[in-house]
Amino acid sequence: MIKAHKMRLHPTAEQFVSLSKAAGTSRYVWNWALAEWNRQYAAGEKPTALKLKKQFNAIRREQFPWTWEVTKNASDQPFLDLGKAFTAFFEKKAHYPKFKSKKKSKPSFYLANDQFELGDHRVWIPKLGWVNLAENLRFKGKISGARVTRQADWWFISITVEVPDEVPQKRPAAVGGDVGLNRLATLSTGEECENQAFLKTNLKKLRQANKRLHRRKQGSKNREKARRQVARLHYRVTCKRDDVLQKLTTRLADCYGIIGIEDLHLKGLLKNRHLARSFSDAALGKLLALLTSKVEQRGGQVVKVGRFFPSSKQCHACQWRWDDITLSDRIFVCQDPTCAYYELRQDRDYNASLNILQEALRLIGLIDQAVSGTGLDE
Repeated sequence: MIKAHKMRLHPTAEQFVSLSKAAGTSRYVWNWALAEWNRQYAAGEKPTALKLKKQFNAIRREQFPWTWEVTKNASDQPFLDLGKAFTAFFEKKAHYPKFKSKKKSKPSFYLANDQFELGDHRVWIPKLGWVNLAENLRFKGKISGARVTRQADWWFISITVEVPDEVPQKRPAAVGGDVGLNRLATLSTGEECENQAFLKTNLKKLRQANKRLHRRKQGSKNREKARRQVARLHYRVTCKRDDVLQKLTTRLADCYGIIGIEDLHLKGLLKNRHLARSFSDAALGKLLALLTSKVEQRGGQVVKVGRFFPSSKQCHACQWRWDDITLSDRIFVCQDPTCAYYELRQDRDYNASLNILQEALRLIGLIDQAVSGTGLDE
């Protein structure tokens, strides 16, 4: 199993400049390789990452002597990354590789496992020396590589480590979850996880910061300061959101062995111009991805219920369907006189989570456990 630990760097002023040079070199080499690939392909040749690397190294000392000022990985790795990008494109797993912009692309460069050394709260980088780390490496195992990136005004290093696979532990408990905008998740146990809506909360500050940015003169130092302020605000929103998602998914993965969740069509939801920003703010796609990854690592199972399953329309006890239900109806009331929940007011999302749990257990052949897991016997 490969895990990555992302840590913040505390470089000096000189080291900050050196990190920027390494990232700039990596971006320049990528663009050079992509342009040369396009030129050779248009001429009827068959370019490869290895051929382009040899071609670049042959003219590097004469035409690009400044690339020797930083670690060699900054000029070597882009060729390998470009080769992987084209492989993914030919296999129809990704779009055609694009040129990297100095202003829009995220500055980054790669370090092989033999090109850096870890110490106590510090990391050694070639041509740079020891750089202070905010914390020590969390995982123990074989280090396979690292990537240094910049976000807003801060530099980070993400170190990938090969760790032994976790021994699966049996967690017999099952739970169903209904995700949404009013609440991030409503569990079949009755637990409710509120949607913090960090972007919405900080929207006023972001608008003010963006107004200041666009009032500044192009190319001025004040405009650069304003741009960095906007980047810092976005980064803080991202950190707060990721903290909530990581803690929630870790707790669910540790407590439950089977988790039923609705398979949402996220691209379709983002096309709704009235709710697109709210769905992006909730980051439901990342929630499902983190939950699936963590549950599978612990030997559990995430069962995705079909998106057309009427979890919000039917009663979890008798399957009576309320076909005329709307988004504004937040309370579900069963109208079947023979049902034990006849005219009983229930939270709509809680009822949906119970339906999702039953359907998930049915899909994996454990429908007999549905009754004991829904709380109908309470």
